[in-house]
Amino acid sequence: MTSMSTKTLPGRGNTHEPSTAGPQRSAGRRPLALRSTARGRQTRAAWILAAPFLALFAAFMLLPVVWSLLMSLTDTQSADLRTPLNVSFTGFDNYVRLFQDDQFVHALRNTAVFVLFGLPLTLAAGLAAAVALDRGIRRFRAVFRVGFYLPVITSIVAIAVVWKTLLEPRTGLVNTVLGWFGIDGPAWLADTRFALPVMIVMAVWRNLGTVMIIMLAGLQSVPQSLIEAAELDGAGAWQRFWRVTFPLLRPALLLTAVTTGIGYLQFFDEPFVMTQGGPLDSTLSATMYAYQQFGNGNYDVASAAGYVIFVLIVALTVLQFRILRDKD
Repeated sequence: MTSMSTKTLPGRGNTHEPSTAGPQRSAGRRPLALRSTARGRQTRAAWILAAPFLALFAAFMLLPVVWSLLMSLTDTQSADLRTPLNVSFTGFDNYVRLFQDDQFVHALRNTAVFVLFGLPLTLAAGLAAAVALDRGIRRFRAVFRVGFYLPVITSIVAIAVVWKTLLEPRTGLVNTVLGWFGIDGPAWLADTRFALPVMIVMAVWRNLGTVMIIMLAGLQSVPQSLIEAAELDGAGAWQRFWRVTFPLLRPALLLTAVTTGIGYLQFFDEPFVMTQGGPLDSTLSATMYAYQQFGNGNYDVASAAGYVIFVLIVALTVLQFRILRDKD
């Protein structure tokens, strides 16, 4: 009986535990090793797949940026391209020369006017078009969307040529229509008073489609329950828009303001095609000034002008984020 009872009792000894502990530990370590090996293979595969892009980015983006920064701190001219190591370091002298150049200061002033007037007008026109499509226009809504957005995907060169033809002082459609009402239209692109405003109007017309599409998406994401609650509380249409809808459009407004502002600070195609910066530099932009300096072989001054534009872009973007970001 005692022998049977001892056979039925669970074993209290650890005679078999040492033999099983080793395989359990090794089995636990093996998945970790396999996982680390698999992760290493995935990492190497990711770097291999990203290598072509990284090589192109370094060759065509990173290297030119670094090289242009170095050129802005030296006296590099077009004749120095064959012997780039013979240039002299000048520090910030090129930047000092820029702001002592009346033509560059005038170009900065034109760029500032273009941004200060063009950016708010583009945002306001795009938002108005989005509200009209979201609430006012019921029929042929898709046609209006395509019509507003069509200038965005049209070549800026083609648009500039068409506008230049419309604004011809003698045969242009604009002055012809004004003549019907007894108004003698000016030479729009040859008058220092009208050349830059005309380009601002053209830029607003061309870019409001992008703002409209983004704002329309923002309007359609506003919860209808909030608008209905405000209406039940007695808020009018303007109060509902200004107090409920507009605050919820801050992300869309910030996106459009940043992208449009960056584009307007770099405006180049319009004056290049339509006026070549004239008349009397009234449409000369900062980017066009840099382009002309490159064409004249002044690579040092042109590079410095490019970095001045870059600093202005950063400053404008930071200002827009401070003003338009969500306060919550």
